[in-house]
Amino acid sequence: MPLRIVEKASVTDVGRQRQSNEDAFFERSPLFAVADGMGGARAGEVASRMAVEELAEMDASGSGAEERLREVARGANRRIYEMAQGDSEHAGMGTTFTAVLVSGREVAVGHVGDSRLYRLRDGEIERLTDDHSLVEELVRQGKLSPEEAEVHPQRSIITRALGPESDVQVDTFTHTARDGDVYLLCSDGLSGMVSDDGMAQILREATALDDAARALVDAANANGGKDNITAVLFRVADDEGAGADGDTPPEGVAAVEQPTETGTMALPAEEAERARQQASTRASPAPAATATREAPVPRAAEPPRRRRRARPKLGGGTALFLVGLALVLVGLYAGIRQVYFIGTDDRGAVSLFRGLPYELPLGLDLFSHEYSSSVPASSIEDRRQRSRLLDHKLRGRDDAEDRIRELERAETPRT
Repeated sequence: MPLRIVEKASVTDVGRQRQSNEDAFFERSPLFAVADGMGGARAGEVASRMAVEELAEMDASGSGAEERLREVARGANRRIYEMAQGDSEHAGMGTTFTAVLVSGREVAVGHVGDSRLYRLRDGEIERLTDDHSLVEELVRQGKLSPEEAEVHPQRSIITRALGPESDVQVDTFTHTARDGDVYLLCSDGLSGMVSDDGMAQILREATALDDAARALVDAANANGGKDNITAVLFRVADDEGAGADGDTPPEGVAAVEQPTETGTMALPAEEAERARQQASTRASPAPAATATREAPVPRAAEPPRRRRRARPKLGGGTALFLVGLALVLVGLYAGIRQVYFIGTDDRGAVSLFRGLPYELPLGLDLFSHEYSSSVPASSIEDRRQRSRLLDHKLRGRDDAEDRIRELERAETPRT
């Protein structure tokens, strides 16, 4: 018996630390996708939009779902690459691409980058895609544990995307769906801020996917909201007695840019009018997400109170403990400042960092950026050499600087 998509929801949010939203998504049964753009001067927005526009032109009917998703990704890659090569303002732009096509009882997937696809089945969540990222390579090589990878400062550096190269390798595969499965496509602004268990709990507790999508974004923002956040959800059920929620394959789907305060959403033309009417409510974060961003409302002044407040007194033992703790922290900080490691900056250039390659909760870094070279990590063709150089091994300053200078000399053309 075939399955139908009986419920769906999507939301995108700029997050708490970005000025613009470079995410884009596509939501039109039986096609769903998330794209997370990258590149300076808002070029990432262009790349992600181009990816979902290419998907909108795809014929969702017929056979060969994996091949069609692969061709869509490669077509988008060619378009993005050609624009980047022909326009200096878009140089270096690219985007992740994770797309799903539902047919019968099968869910076909096309995947490039580190946006993710999850499935919630019988209350348990499972990640169905592998990140194309530097830390994922280090995990596969045994140089990082999965737990270390989750907090690694370079976890957002991807090794594969649409746009940077003239051709791209696209992962495709197919899973068999079951009645009641819930699928989640998301950008790393969600998966990097909320654990898999946290997402599963939200999905289990939500009474509707619309509520779940908003709760996921709220949780990512509550944990720091360091990046743009996008979540696309859909639920499948047996065809018999299921409700019809966009379960008819699209005919003549066309991408429509729907600008909002939180980004650009790719929607089918027939839904554009409804989207425009709902833009103000869909684009604005829920009250729970925005309450901490707004200035507090001033209250009327209260009459001064003369009550004397008791101040706690520290005993001798407590005071000595605090002094000792302060000395330990000072010593630890001094030790951290003596070590260096090599990584990549936000632009993907090989860079020198001082400290330990870890982030603590609440956005506290144990490292600082010292220097960015002129060499993009992607230009190091030897994968083993790149992995050895960017493995975040702790080094002395002289050793780290020598390695970067050697790399720069090797990349400088001889005249």
